[in-house]
Amino acid sequence: MSRQQLTRIQGRAVAETMLAGFNKHYRLYREVTARAKGLFETRDWRGIQDLVAERIQMYDQRVREAVDALRHEHAANALSDEVWAAAKIEYIALLVNHKQPELAETFFNSVSTKLLAKEYYNNQFIFVKPAISTEYIDSDPPTFSSFYPSKQGLRDCLRDILKHFGWQVPFAHAAKDISNILRAARQHFQSDWPPEEMNLHVQVLNAPFYRNKSAYVFGQIINGSHRHPFALAIVHNADGRLMVDAALFNPQQIGVLFSFARAYFLVDMPVPSGYVRFLNSMLPMRSPGDLYTLVGLHKQGKNIWWREFVQHLEYSHDRFMLAPGVKGLVMSVFTLPSFPYVFKVIKDKFGPNKDFDQEYVRQKYLLVKKHDRVGRMADTLEFQNVALPKARCDEEFLHEMRTLAPSQMEETDDWVIIKHVYVEYRLKPLNMFMQKAKPAEKAAAVIDYGYALKELASANIFPGDMLYKNFGMTRFGRVIFYDYDEIEYMTDCNFRPIPPAPNPEYEMSGEVWYPVHKGDVFPEEFGPFLLGEPDVRQVFMQHHKDLLTPEFWQGKKERLLQGLYDDFYPYPQSARFTPDKLAKGLVDRTDV
Repeated sequence: MSRQQLTRIQGRAVAETMLAGFNKHYRLYREVTARAKGLFETRDWRGIQDLVAERIQMYDQRVREAVDALRHEHAANALSDEVWAAAKIEYIALLVNHKQPELAETFFNSVSTKLLAKEYYNNQFIFVKPAISTEYIDSDPPTFSSFYPSKQGLRDCLRDILKHFGWQVPFAHAAKDISNILRAARQHFQSDWPPEEMNLHVQVLNAPFYRNKSAYVFGQIINGSHRHPFALAIVHNADGRLMVDAALFNPQQIGVLFSFARAYFLVDMPVPSGYVRFLNSMLPMRSPGDLYTLVGLHKQGKNIWWREFVQHLEYSHDRFMLAPGVKGLVMSVFTLPSFPYVFKVIKDKFGPNKDFDQEYVRQKYLLVKKHDRVGRMADTLEFQNVALPKARCDEEFLHEMRTLAPSQMEETDDWVIIKHVYVEYRLKPLNMFMQKAKPAEKAAAVIDYGYALKELASANIFPGDMLYKNFGMTRFGRVIFYDYDEIEYMTDCNFRPIPPAPNPEYEMSGEVWYPVHKGDVFPEEFGPFLLGEPDVRQVFMQHHKDLLTPEFWQGKKERLLQGLYDDFYPYPQSARFTPDKLAKGLVDRTDV
């Protein structure tokens, strides 16, 4: 046997081990995801949250297993350049008829980077670009189903769609739900409703999307050359039966369901590329990477982000620089102005009153990754050994890294290698926004900031450091929290009133006259830090003065301890089919 033949055989064995590891991962992943349907039907909301957290950790576990298997089975050859090059070729051959080839390629990369002690920027042994096309992959069951209103009428078509998913819990008032959907469609399309083209049909993704207390149905109305996306939000009513809470036809409102500040969906996808392609045709403003992330395949989203980043470096010329804003005590934050993200590196030494280490900070970011972010906490992508062209790095940025985070970087003549970094969408820091905002914009920001705190509290999150610099403003005017080093579970905090001072001298001294234990929080202390400006104070006290009382926080904590979870709606209240609207006769019951 020639050396070339032996190398190919060894490469084939490595490839088969890798693919077996991925196949095991995706089989278990789908098994876990499929449990969401039963949890939704039984209203086990804590179970759904636990399912999201469990699923996030599965990928890294399977990667470790594959690495161990390769080291055990192929110890003498697994790190050979020739064998690894052959393994990649053989792996591509194994993926020709695979249902998830893009995910399998990402798995290959994940295992490779754990095994290969190569230069950080040597990519010949991994999938820098996709090798297998995901177009036209057959799926069983199909990715979507089609319904034809011209044959059965819109009302019967919607009735079939609601029945399509086989929920064991019945709809309380399906006819009313259908009337609500048709009314919402008429309000959105106005004179263009009902659609009448010969090819009129409705395409609906075959698996519902589960998150929090809701299930979502995503589809498109095909009318002539036009495609109109829609989303139906399905919830339980007070009697435990199903109802349609909202029908969304506005692409921007549907896009918000896939916000980077939302928890990942639970959706069972035999061919995930088909689902992402369908969603991308509905929501072209969302990148495929974002969509992969939001359907729960965050490693694939991360891989796509990296490819976009590398390509962007090829076609841009600006320099990495420190991000604008107040410098943090824990993180060094830099950005590339032409790329809409920030890069956050944990410092070696923290500022005063930060009595924890780097691992503590990493665990806080993992907590957020696994938690329900309720549209108020930015998602992060975590990378290791990121190589930046040294010629593209601003000297001030390099100086801060060398001074404050030297253990997190390496330098060569041409490259700066960041050993560990978090990547987030770049937002306008709330404190900077408020400095330049018009009075009405500033007031709206203060109001939404208060709602952000309340929604985080309902989701069992206490931000810790609530200064405005730790929050950002999206382009849609929504306040997002993004600094996680002091984050705590609400249920781990002890919200206390400030006891009366024994005499007036204590109050005047500025010294604390009461014992403070770990986990103690005194909401009455928030005001001096947050409400220094008279206009801010006036708006805040008008809308959110309860946030300055221990009773508010104690009440939220007590509900959480009782297992009571508040409702979160990632769409406007005006879009909901609420009982008060029904009482006012706002539901059009006219058949279409």
